[in-house]
Parts: sequence; structure tokens; C-alpha cells
Amino acid sequence: MPAWLISFYADWGPLLRIALSIVAALVLRALLAFAIRRVVKSITKSVRRIDDLAKQESPLAQARLLQRTETIASVLGNLATWGLTFTVISVILSEAGVSPGAIVAGAGILGAGLGFGAQSLVRDLISGLFIVFEDQYGVGDSVDLGQAEGVVESVGLRVTQVRDLEGTLWFVRNGEIMRVGNQSQGWARAVIDVALEYQTDVAHAQEVLTKAAKSIDGKALGEAEIWGINALSGDQVVLRLVQKTKPEDKDSVARALRHAVKVEFDKANIKLASGANAIYVNVKN
Repeated sequence: MPAWLISFYADWGPLLRIALSIVAALVLRALLAFAIRRVVKSITKSVRRIDDLAKQESPLAQARLLQRTETIASVLGNLATWGLTFTVISVILSEAGVSPGAIVAGAGILGAGLGFGAQSLVRDLISGLFIVFEDQYGVGDSVDLGQAEGVVESVGLRVTQVRDLEGTLWFVRNGEIMRVGNQSQGWARAVIDVALEYQTDVAHAQEVLTKAAKSIDGKALGEAEIWGINALSGDQVVLRLVQKTKPEDKDSVARALRHAVKVEFDKANIKLASGANAIYVNVKN
């Protein structure tokens, strides 16, 4: 090796290693960003290839998948950026003569101070990551978060936005969510309790309820179930009708069941028990 090259490397070696580290980090960051974009793009295309009918039936499910994918991509991109940045800074300080042990110790002290001063923020972010990765809920889900109950409009790493029945938009910190009741996953159940006069023929009433359940449209899942007498008193008999359905169709199925029960009971001349709340619907998962 020529003497001038050895002398040049001895004089400018640290700067060359720092420059190479920065270039390598930038190239690696670009490759990671490209890979993340490709993954997000492929998932987005797969969602958009769904036929028009499926799009009309489940637009919120698509928004949920896209938001979840973009959130994960953002998290991965930020992790890659900060990881490479910390590595380059370590290389620069090491070339400048700063001990790597001192770097690690200083980072630990700084991290401990930030963690102590921003415990709630860190807890919110970690909880948000688990919510996104575990897919506990997403955009369009009907949820009960304890502090708020309604439809999820946005899922972030720090807060979740929920719109309640009255239209109020609640901002719930992810770290404060102790339990999640998701009413939009898998299937739902429409439960109708019908209060009849005590003298009503129960067997005949059950036949009429079954007929009413069979008359609704195809949004129901499987056959309706008559669970029999759910409550009994001196002036009324309460029969329970249960119908399994898709979560997004539970309200429409419940309304159709109420209408069908009214029509069939009128035809069969079956009287409801007196009272303002003789018939009501409770939808459960």
C-alpha cells in the first residue's frame, strides 16, 4: 500500500468511517422504507380488489384494515429511523474518543429521567401499540371502554376517539383503558323479551314467535331460538326470543324482529301484558 494512502487514512480515517456510517445508515433506511411501503401498498391493493358489493357491505372493515396497516408501518418506520440514528451517533461519538460505556450509561440515565417524567405518556403509547398489534378494536367497532361507549372513529397510539349515541366525541387515553367490550367482532345476538298476559297459551305463543322469526330477511344467522319462560309473575309471562346475527346487522335484525312479532301477534290475537315496557330488545354479543 502506498505511503501516501496510509498517511491519508491515518489523518482522515475517523471522518471517512463517520461518513461511511452515515451513508450506510441512509441507504439502509431507504431500503427499509421501501420495503415497508411495498408491504402497505400490497395490503392496500388487496383491499381495493374486493368487488363492489363487498365494498358497500363492509367499508368500515376496509378502513379499519388500512388504518391498522398504516399505523404499524408508521411505528416500524419510526423504530428503524431512531435505531439507525442512535447507531450513527454512537459511531460518531466513538470516533471522537467518547467511551461506548459512557454513551450507554448516559442514555440509560436520560431514559430513566424521561420515563419518570412521562410515565403516563409512555404507558399510553405502549398500550396503543398492543391495541393495534392485537387488533382489540378498530374503526367502526361498537365498543365499551369503561370511560366511554360508542363507535370507534379513530385509533391512535396515544388516544382512541369514540363517538357515543348522543354524538359526543370522546378522547380516551389508551393507558387508561382497563377493559374493552367489543360488540362488533364475530357475531351478535338480538334478545327479545315479550311480556304476555298471564292467561296466554304459552305453547301457542312460542309457535307464533317462531313463525315471526322465520319471516324476517336473510340477515339472521341460523334459526331463531325460543328460550322459554324467562320471567313469571301474577299478571304476566315473559318469553325470550333469541336470534344470532352479524354484528353490523344486529340493529336492523332487532327492528325486523319487533315488527314481525307485532304483526304475527295481531294475526293470532295474542295480547301483550299491560305496561309501557311490555316488549323490549337487548342486543348482546
